[in-house]
Amino acid sequence: MHRTVLTKADGRKLYLYWQSSPPGEPGPDRIRGRAQAGHLRWHPLLAEWVIYAPERQGRTYHPPARACPFCPGGEVPFADFEVAVFENRFPALAARPERPPTLFVATAPAAGRAEVVVYTPAHRGSLATLSPDRRRLLARVWQDRYRELLALPEVRYVFPFENRGEAVGVTLTHPHGQIYAYPYVPPLPAREAAAFREAAVLQRLWRDLEAYRVAARPGLLAFVPPFARYPYEVWVAPEEPHPGPWTFTDAELDAFADLLGEVVARLDALFDRPMPYVMAFHAAPKGVDRFHFHVEFQPRLRARDRLKYLAGTELGAGAFTVDVLPEEAAQALREVRR
Repeated sequence: MHRTVLTKADGRKLYLYWQSSPPGEPGPDRIRGRAQAGHLRWHPLLAEWVIYAPERQGRTYHPPARACPFCPGGEVPFADFEVAVFENRFPALAARPERPPTLFVATAPAAGRAEVVVYTPAHRGSLATLSPDRRRLLARVWQDRYRELLALPEVRYVFPFENRGEAVGVTLTHPHGQIYAYPYVPPLPAREAAAFREAAVLQRLWRDLEAYRVAARPGLLAFVPPFARYPYEVWVAPEEPHPGPWTFTDAELDAFADLLGEVVARLDALFDRPMPYVMAFHAAPKGVDRFHFHVEFQPRLRARDRLKYLAGTELGAGAFTVDVLPEEAAQALREVRR
């Protein structure tokens, strides 16, 4: 993998990654103007931070394909590229956030990073349709971003994710993901870290997951967790615990990238339509070694023409109600024709 780091006209960093074809000369940088990041406020009942970023209200919303900012010549001022990463123009977290207001609840600066990861210059596609080489390059990009962002003194947790489909609120359809680097450990990974401190949870499950298996590569498994909170939820995890993909070997990274592509292909084939989902990377917080990295796919279709909505019990009480048994979901995904 090769990498070039540039600075855009508005001061944001742009990272270009490639395996075979280095980028040529840049064209004009037409998209510029960084919005101000917001601040944090403490929720005293839930004991967690809430990020406020009101300038994100003005972010790009469903532009026509000809005006897509992630196509070549937009945020990436090159005629072609392989994988690109840049600081979000409308960040929730930033290196130089605004000073927080003084209130009767605790506040703090929204220090950190918010990055966009553009998988391909093609306007249409997915993790399933990328070439194997492009997926493997993308896996190395994630590995590189983890290492660089975790080295920042203000960052305590790095979170790559992908929102896919209008059903989950996506406003730009070009294949891409995001990375948030937080100045604190968010609630879910904090709870997972506590669980992994107590026991080797995923390793204990491993021997009993055959009925929940969706696909596999050497040392890696894609499976529906027996405690899934979403219909057709899929996890991808290595058999041996890793704190994050920054400790993967090249062979493990390649297998990981291939398995992600197969999972997306199976989800898309399940109802013969692109599956809207959230893909979330769950890695160790900074300084934590006892953790079992895994990726969670949370699909939003419970049937071909029915969305899974988070309703009162999920949003109001945090108690999930699932319409599809995990065993049946795993069998359906395992047997789907791709």
